[in-house]
Amino acid sequence: MKLRDILRSKGENVVVIRPDAPVHEAMQLLVEHNIGALVVQDGEIDGIFTERDLLRAGAESLERLERDRVRDLMTADVVTVSLDADLQEVMRTMTERRIRHLPVVEDGVLRGIISIGDVVNALRRDIEEENQHLHAYIAGVRA
Repeated sequence: MKLRDILRSKGENVVVIRPDAPVHEAMQLLVEHNIGALVVQDGEIDGIFTERDLLRAGAESLERLERDRVRDLMTADVVTVSLDADLQEVMRTMTERRIRHLPVVEDGVLRGIISIGDVVNALRRDIEEENQHLHAYIAGVRA
């Protein structure tokens, strides 16, 4: 399965934030959209701001959460994937890099974001479909 297939059902909507936005605004967007990451973008992708970035900064100093801007806490070294990346490649990247969100970029344009939850749901759907086909095969019925 390719990311293109996952985004077709999930949609390409990505919540973005400017690098100069206050951290509080980022926190509000995460809560409002019930998501774990924001793409930081002012033209091209500048970074990714995740719950993990927020927790690390808060653990260091609660004042940072009031004082800093998104650019101060974001992860600037963003790993991206293409629409044609397959699920196995995405799982390997997420596991090796210990990341839970991957922006999907095609020809320099942000096309979506894939989370670990999206990966798990896609795998679950594949397994359920395969299970139905196997049951039908065993029962002698063509699916």
